[in-house]
Amino acid sequence: MKIFNKITALVMCVAMVATSCSDEDLLDLNLDQNSVTEMDMAFLFSLSTLRIGGEYENTRANMLYAATMIQHTASVAGYFSGDKYFYNAGYSGAYMERHFTGVVGPLTHVINMTAEDPNEANVNAAATVMRVFDLHRMTDMYGDMPYSEAGQGLEGEQFWFPAYQSQQEVYTQMIADLRAARDKFSESARSLGNQDYLYFGDLNKWRKFSNALLMRIAMRMSNVDPSTAQQVFTEANSNTFESNDDIAFIHYTDGPIGENRNGLNDGYWNTYKYSRDCKISATFIDWMKANNDPRLMILSGGIGNPEDPSTWNTDPAAQVGMPNGYTGNTILNVLDPDQAAGFQERGNQIFSMLNLKYLDWADPYYLISYAEVELMRAEAAVKGWINTDASSHFAKGVTAAITSWVEFDPSFARTGPEIQAYIAGRGFDAASNEDKLRLIGEEYWAATYLNDLESWANWRRTGYPELTPTQDPNAFEGNFIPRRLRYWESEIGSNPDNYQSAIARMGGDTFATRVWWDGGN
Repeated sequence: MKIFNKITALVMCVAMVATSCSDEDLLDLNLDQNSVTEMDMAFLFSLSTLRIGGEYENTRANMLYAATMIQHTASVAGYFSGDKYFYNAGYSGAYMERHFTGVVGPLTHVINMTAEDPNEANVNAAATVMRVFDLHRMTDMYGDMPYSEAGQGLEGEQFWFPAYQSQQEVYTQMIADLRAARDKFSESARSLGNQDYLYFGDLNKWRKFSNALLMRIAMRMSNVDPSTAQQVFTEANSNTFESNDDIAFIHYTDGPIGENRNGLNDGYWNTYKYSRDCKISATFIDWMKANNDPRLMILSGGIGNPEDPSTWNTDPAAQVGMPNGYTGNTILNVLDPDQAAGFQERGNQIFSMLNLKYLDWADPYYLISYAEVELMRAEAAVKGWINTDASSHFAKGVTAAITSWVEFDPSFARTGPEIQAYIAGRGFDAASNEDKLRLIGEEYWAATYLNDLESWANWRRTGYPELTPTQDPNAFEGNFIPRRLRYWESEIGSNPDNYQSAIARMGGDTFATRVWWDGGN
């Protein structure tokens, strides 16, 4: 028996020596040999791109706040916080909460992992452009932000509490990063191909997109650093969007919620919840009717029940916008007797609803359009930054804004004569320079409908269109259109030193606190 045991032990020992000579090999038995240990950075770039149009934060920041603050839409429902300047911590901080971890973090990792590989130059450059886009949007919403250290948590614990930089510093770094990324795109590197949900690997369009963002950044800072703004703008203007074919938008499908479907329309798929609760603003409807704008029955789906087409009144003359700033009770005070009776019977169905044809999950999610580029050029020409004709740029911008709606639905096409009559009616050629800036600002406001974070930012910079604040007695800080949103409240406890430094530098964390470039209007 002892001999047998010794032989058995020897056999086992030999077997172990033959198969494993170390504890490390034994530990390897716990590893799943079928799991992924490396990720294609182009896949992570694609995922991050899709998340920029995510459902939760776009609904909260863009629709429930910005769209009503800028008076594109209106609602008597209290959860549309921007309509009456209420404060909702989850809505106000949503973009910051979701995008640092879901967008900026992954994009930063892509940039770090591909920085030294010439074959990955295109994914590195595209990830840089998208990181700048998202942080630019974020800094314009909140002010001072982490930038250099944003999304670096995977690189080391020294980045777990990222430092906030002044918005002026952030703008300087965004310009440098965009220029470097634009110049890094290379036809000899690996193509982005179908993993690119903007341009499907067209590098020249990525270069144009980079320059369009530089122009937007330059124009935003034009009131506080006009010399730098002019230099950045004119340099970028040499190769940027030339037609609606260049528009930067994310191509979605009707895939999973939060990934490959347009998150701006979150809720519309759910028995049209938001299209029941919000309507086109009276400010916007009245403006379109006063100017004979051919977009009226593109943006309005008519008056009636969104879920019952048989009730829809699509006569342009019959369209009525909802006044901003009222509850279901107080709105009765500003309606005429017939409207008040109709509201008591049918609720907000007496007002013009959003057109359901632009609320599909697979509809485009705009980042920046050709119309915006031409309207910025018109402003630059009025300011004397460029030597081209402001009237020509204005006409091209307005035309592009109207014709680009066919990307959402073919029925949105408008004829050339309709568009030309509208442009002529705006009276741009004969206007004074200040009136030209007003007309450009109004058209920019109209052109960025659905991209309301941009509408709101440009309104804060220019003061156009001229909007009357709502007057609800329960407004959080007072009856003024907020100049920024408040930071995600988690930052107060999780990153306290950097948070306190930021609000001390900016002068507070309130709706009234102005960001660096906001000279006031």
